[in-house]
Amino acid sequence: MSAQHQDRPSQQAALAAKGRLVSIVILVTMGLWLLALWLGPKLGLPGRYAFLFDFAALAGLFWALIVSFQIRRARKAQRGNE
Repeated sequence: MSAQHQDRPSQQAALAAKGRLVSIVILVTMGLWLLALWLGPKLGLPGRYAFLFDFAALAGLFWALIVSFQIRRARKAQRGNE
């Protein structure tokens, strides 16, 4: 068995862990964003804070998108090396 085949399960486990992290970040980002948009008017926050919450949510989702593309490229590279 080559070193590449021995390394594959650990690479797959690392990619799976990254995928779980991405899903958690998306879930938490959306939950906090919805909570902030619901809670902001109730606390009497000015509307400009809504933009702050929006930009924070966009940053979290952009990060998740970038990491998702990294996972996809890594999986494609693994399939190409088989």
